[in-house]
Amino acid sequence: MNFILKNKLSILGIVVGAIGGFLYYYYVGCASGTCPITSKPLNSTAYGALMGGLLFTSFKK
Repeated sequence: MNFILKNKLSILGIVVGAIGGFLYYYYVGCASGTCPITSKPLNSTAYGALMGGLLFTSFKK
């Protein structure tokens, strides 16, 4: 529980980024299937989670 409270900003960033990545796949996606990130929902969600975690972690003091 202490880990979650200590890293709540990073965890929030990962969750928000994953949701954003999936929504990007769902609404924009890749019609041809040749795009490395947006061709599969797992890739897009994982990339979004990584970017969200990095972005939200940059706001830590």
